Amino acid sequence: MMKEENILDSEIRVIGGNQKPAQKLFLWRLITIIVAVIAIIGLVVWWLRTATPNKPVEPSLFEHELTITQPHPLVDWFASIDTITAVGTITKEISINDIPLNIYAPLNSTPHLEVGYNIVDNCERSILFFQAADVRADNGKIVGAFVLNGKPLSWGLSKRGFCAIIDGDVTVGVADNSPLFEKATETGGDFFRQYPLVDKGNLVESELKSKAIRRALCEVEGHVVVVETQTTESMHDFAQALVDIGTANAIYLVGSSAMGWSMDTDGNGTKMGLWDTRKIKNISFIVWAK
Repeated sequence: MMKEENILDSEIRVIGGNQKPAQKLFLWRLITIIVAVIAIIGLVVWWLRTATPNKPVEPSLFEHELTITQPHPLVDWFASIDTITAVGTITKEISINDIPLNIYAPLNSTPHLEVGYNIVDNCERSILFFQAADVRADNGKIVGAFVLNGKPLSWGLSKRGFCAIIDGDVTVGVADNSPLFEKATETGGDFFRQYPLVDKGNLVESELKSKAIRRALCEVEGHVVVVETQTTESMHDFAQALVDIGTANAIYLVGSSAMGWSMDTDGNGTKMGLWDTRKIKNISFIVWAK
């Protein structure tokens, strides 16, 4: 029978306390050596990554990029319409990124802005028109700065895109402040604001995320044209398509079912959109007249 040991409360029993000091010293040295080796390996890997220059990618028989040079899709078309002396609108259908587009190019005509439905009631006076600036739903006021025949009708920078028509020349651009607003007021010109789509060949993202029939006033290859989608598209996809056809600058025009009109060089007119009869206050149009 094992003899029971009496241990006082003030005593502490140490179990397994017979480990030799030499064994403890060996264990700590082993741990130190392992940590040092890991640190050295890490430093060597870091040095190799930073000191060794990047080797050029070796050419592969199968894995390589093809550089394809394609002619601008509208260069030949613009060259052909530049020789036309008749007055009218030339229309071209083109598909970019699976988006079918209508491109309207007014020929030998004078652009200007109009407010009201006079141009709608007398559409035979024009060869092309589309709704220009937006109108607020709550008070019927024009959204953003607007100048008509030198007279400012609205102020404000709600949209960075702008169109200025001065001495018969149309300028499309993107800017917070444009001196063309003041120049339009001084010279009897026109000016309006809209959403920017393309700025110096670069896509401009829009806050509008829904899909609809889209229209834009564009500068392409030195020509000012109106581009319209045949299908409902997002603003991003529309703007990308404009970039891909070589648009330098573009601003939005009222899209969806907004009214439009086109007359070809033979005098045949075509209505576009839904011709509204509600007589919206301050409705505006960009017009190319005979």
